[in-house]
Amino acid sequence: MSGSEDRPVRPHRPARDRPGPAPRLRLLTAVRGAAGLLALVALAVTLWQGIDERGAALAFGLLVAVGELVRWNGSEERDMERERDRGPEPAPLAAAGALAYALLGENGGHATHDGVPQIVAVVTAASLLGCVPHVARGHGGHGLTADHLTRRVLTVGFAAVCFRPLHGQGGPGEWPGGGPAYAGVVVALLVLTAWWDAVLAAAMAHARTRWPFGPLLRDELRAMPGIGSAVCATGAVMALTVAVAGLWALPVLCLPLLLTQLSFRRYAAVRTTYRQTIASLARATEIAGCTPAGHARRVAALSRAVGRELGLSGPELTVLEYAALMHDIGQLSLVDPVPAGATAPLAPAEQRRIALLGGAVVRRTGVSAEVAVVVERQADPYREQPVGARIVRAVNAYEEKVREAGPGGSLKALEELRLGTARDYQPEVVESLARVLARGGLTLPLVG
Repeated sequence: MSGSEDRPVRPHRPARDRPGPAPRLRLLTAVRGAAGLLALVALAVTLWQGIDERGAALAFGLLVAVGELVRWNGSEERDMERERDRGPEPAPLAAAGALAYALLGENGGHATHDGVPQIVAVVTAASLLGCVPHVARGHGGHGLTADHLTRRVLTVGFAAVCFRPLHGQGGPGEWPGGGPAYAGVVVALLVLTAWWDAVLAAAMAHARTRWPFGPLLRDELRAMPGIGSAVCATGAVMALTVAVAGLWALPVLCLPLLLTQLSFRRYAAVRTTYRQTIASLARATEIAGCTPAGHARRVAALSRAVGRELGLSGPELTVLEYAALMHDIGQLSLVDPVPAGATAPLAPAEQRRIALLGGAVVRRTGVSAEVAVVVERQADPYREQPVGARIVRAVNAYEEKVREAGPGGSLKALEELRLGTARDYQPEVVESLARVLARGGLTLPLVG
């Protein structure tokens, strides 16, 4: 991100001062290990004791496997983008089927006796079977697939452990208050399980990426009312309907969620096209020779990382990324181009004029007004800027200074940014940028 000509600089520092990922990686390894151990124990116990209710196990296992097979997927880049944006559940049908099996108390009016080990074993085997074709075709990284399976195993195990003791109280007709009380308990357990899954997903993303845990959890909770609520509702309806009507109800109950998944796939395609359009607009400055090749993309990637470091939410990061991609588009309106597209050395008035020209162009493209505001305000004193404009300005100046300084310019560029924190750059943004660069391979002196 700091330019191909800038080689990593690693001055000697004591081990205790080096930012190391070991504690968080140990946490991620521990979570994956716990899921793996739970799955192995469940499989061993199930093989030893045999499978009860084989029809239900086969039906729900097939449902989970099919749900994994038809989940939205694409190239590795798309999988990484969904993970980066903390997008919705990638396999809603599989998730709903797994939760319904964990909360299955009766099958066609007859009580079920599937224990926690069997539920975990069936869901694990089915999920692995459904994920094999995706992994074989190279859709997504192995780390993301491992995390996906880890969440599935631990979430289903949590739901089954919570439900089985309550299931011992009897079926729907034996509960005080009858069926409505039983249905209320099932829905409450699904909500609790959804919260557990959100905390688990945020913790694993925090351990893997070292982004702040709070914003990650907030993004997960914000996604729950969307497709997450559809997953929980479908899981509850499946468990309650199969309890009365039997397994023949499963195909009918799958249709609404399949339609929801199809709608989400189209929405994701629209979002991808929208982002590609913005990226193409951003490349116009490179094609016209106003800015160096790859400048907008590098600024956008680094700005997004700094935004994550500062705790911005998913929608705020999207606005930040789009603004960073288009931050130089005002240079297309200039009669005399800026040498090498470097706006940081220009006089404040000229920087502000270019920024206003860029904001006007962005508004005419139909992009969100929030993006235009960030582009327009990027040349203002940082105390008067929105946080997105503060990030774009600092990252753009860093990228330009590194390009001018050549090898070893990262340290010099950061020091120049720190000297400009009195007026031009927010100190917190500069130090967040330093931390992001340190994790990316540059060991930098951190302040504060």
